[in-house]
Amino acid sequence: MGIISSIFTGQNIALFGAALAAILACCGSAKGVGIVGEAASGMLAEDPSKFGRALLLQALPGTQGIYGFMIFVKAGILSGGTELTVMQGVYLFACALPIAVVGLISAISQGRVAAAGINLVSRRPGAIGQAITNAALVETYAIFALLVSLLPIISFNA
Repeated sequence: MGIISSIFTGQNIALFGAALAAILACCGSAKGVGIVGEAASGMLAEDPSKFGRALLLQALPGTQGIYGFMIFVKAGILSGGTELTVMQGVYLFACALPIAVVGLISAISQGRVAAAGINLVSRRPGAIGQAITNAALVETYAIFALLVSLLPIISFNA
């Protein structure tokens, strides 16, 4: 029983939650950025002058990975401060779950919407604003998840 209690400490549980937020959100961002990159490559093969527009759309799904990493940093578990109880660790783990799950799903979904935006821009270059707006709408749910994750963490550290 001693080995179990030494593994499942408050610090370790919180660290696992924060790592899960960063890993899943970054995986979603990598997949989303890759989806847009594939679409952008096709467009750029035909018209390299549209690189700036493609880059804007390709960068959008990358933000969820940043949000996941913010949880890792904001949880304060890397600073080596006070020791967390198991319940505090579980609390921080639970706080990390919204951005972990929503970050993964929304980044991939945003990548698909942004890839469709690449298709739109390839046919109508002036429609970049519409393409960005469509992709940004998906981002709002990642921001909501970030807030749901961050607000309890901020109140916990206060």
